[in-house]
Amino acid sequence: MKQRPIKLPADMQPHNTVIEWWYFNGHLADTKGNSYAFMDCLFRTDMNRVKIPYLKNIFGRGTTGRYVAFAHSVFENFAERKNYKDIQNISLVSRDSFARPLFYANYIDPVSLARGFLVNEIAERKPGIFHIKTEWIDLIMESKKKPLLEGGQGFITVRGRESFYYSLTDLKTTGSVRVGNEWIPVTGRSWMDHQWADVSYSNDKWTWFSIQLDNGTDIMCVEYDDGKAKDYLVDIIDAHGRSPHYTQAVFLKGSKTFKSKTTKAEYPLEWMIAIPEYDLQLKASALLPDGEMIFGAINYWEGSITVTGTIGNKKVSGKGFMELAGYPSNYNFLLLSGKKLNKMMKEELSVQIKKFF
Repeated sequence: MKQRPIKLPADMQPHNTVIEWWYFNGHLADTKGNSYAFMDCLFRTDMNRVKIPYLKNIFGRGTTGRYVAFAHSVFENFAERKNYKDIQNISLVSRDSFARPLFYANYIDPVSLARGFLVNEIAERKPGIFHIKTEWIDLIMESKKKPLLEGGQGFITVRGRESFYYSLTDLKTTGSVRVGNEWIPVTGRSWMDHQWADVSYSNDKWTWFSIQLDNGTDIMCVEYDDGKAKDYLVDIIDAHGRSPHYTQAVFLKGSKTFKSKTTKAEYPLEWMIAIPEYDLQLKASALLPDGEMIFGAINYWEGSITVTGTIGNKKVSGKGFMELAGYPSNYNFLLLSGKKLNKMMKEELSVQIKKFF
């Protein structure tokens, strides 16, 4: 990939790369003091170049440049101590998706038709203003800070893997969330990542955090492990818009873990994070334990965190999200591979559409 400047809103649109994703997370509250959190991510991939075998099993090899979409989302209700996950193995996009002057994606999960849910949406209504809709959230987000350009220019290299990467770290959020059959008004603060690359990440391991401190400082930090060595990337934007970037960090696991009954993977739920050049030390703790997401043969952990620590001699606190990928699994996906999966997907889609109509 050739490095170039990020240009918005044009670069919010899709690119002709192996993999690309539009990722949102946030923390919300209603007027009664109940708290919620969410993650919503839409992926777009060239199925002939990405290393996700079952996509090729479903569609065949076809022509290079044939893109497919899939989406993952989580809604966390802390009063219930429960999360709701939606893992769309295939997302069907509307004809006008990725075709409007500003970013627009309208998509459905065939399986959700049986539940009477039709439309997911990520739409940039004006530059820096987004509408996000899933089965559990319906939100408007407005960016209040300049974009955070990871690596300083919006182009990063970790373990030889290059990608474009920028974030909108301070999105003022209003809207509603679904609790049972009722939609509850909420307000809060959200985060957006947009990343695209001509590489596959399916066999690597990473520990990633988005952190929003109460003092107005926002932090993206990641430990990336390709099995041979680790790279670190830290990008910070403070309340005044200053954006230092570092490549040194310390990530230490705590004692609290979650072991999946399905995959037998064990995920650390507590981390100590140190950024020596920024004189920052943080403790990050998961708010709910079972954040495991299972996407084909890939398993990872995704969920909200609470953060406490210090910058220099000043105490800080905040919230964020954590993603843990590449943890060993005993989950056997072979039963859902090849022709059997191909047949299942086609039969399932047909059955669900007939049920709905």
